[in-house]
Amino acid sequence: MGRYRYGVELYSVKNELEKDMPATLQRVKDMGYEAVEFFGPFKHPAKEVKQALDDAGLVCCGWHTPWQYVTDDALYDTVEYFHTIENPYVIIPGLPKEMTGSYEQWLRNAELFNAAARKLSDHGLRFGYHNHAGELRPFEGREECPFTVLFDNTDPSIIIQMDNGHVLNGRGIDMLTLLKRYPGRYTTVHLKPYSLEKGSENPHDGYLTMIGEDDVPWHKFMTMCREIGGTEWYIVEYESIELYPEFEGVEKCLQALKKMEAEGKF
Repeated sequence: MGRYRYGVELYSVKNELEKDMPATLQRVKDMGYEAVEFFGPFKHPAKEVKQALDDAGLVCCGWHTPWQYVTDDALYDTVEYFHTIENPYVIIPGLPKEMTGSYEQWLRNAELFNAAARKLSDHGLRFGYHNHAGELRPFEGREECPFTVLFDNTDPSIIIQMDNGHVLNGRGIDMLTLLKRYPGRYTTVHLKPYSLEKGSENPHDGYLTMIGEDDVPWHKFMTMCREIGGTEWYIVEYESIELYPEFEGVEKCLQALKKMEAEGKF
């Protein structure tokens, strides 16, 4: 089995990224990260992003891509941009509210995802979706939740980018059960600490914790991602700047992961 490869979702350091993109990439490389995942609209020319990646010695392990970037004619500009920066993974981080209100809408979303995935596949790109907590909560009067409706009805080539902290916050289906349900589809995953106790009254407070001090079953999760999930990149997303500044937070997350790995905990 291959080793664990760690990337960071740049939303975790969004304020630093806004100030100086090349310096931010170099800083996370110096921490020990091997890859970065970008997010949101394209703010820099693709060649500039590629140069900054190359200068820092990083690769792009995905982009949290706005839905409108993969629809209609915009898709072809997106393809060209991602080819230039050598990003293989087009991950949708969330959908417009009008697309998420019902069971029937999520069935329709599955059709739209399958169509987009086919188009992107023709250009050598993989398509996927990043979950949030609400997508683990069942529809009223049904057993299904948006997560299972979407992935039960999409092609197995579509990436399930599980955010394990959001799954815990969702308090729906167990994350290990979901890993077993969709083997081979977790090409990239998000590593996000979450404390059930801290989030018991205010769900947001559950994120005010650190990797290794939270309730994610790290040993089983990481091992299952590696053995049955088909996971290539383990991407840290840390948003709780109430605890630590951006750079310090993502560095502590990586240190905690490498310490657990060195101790044989996964």
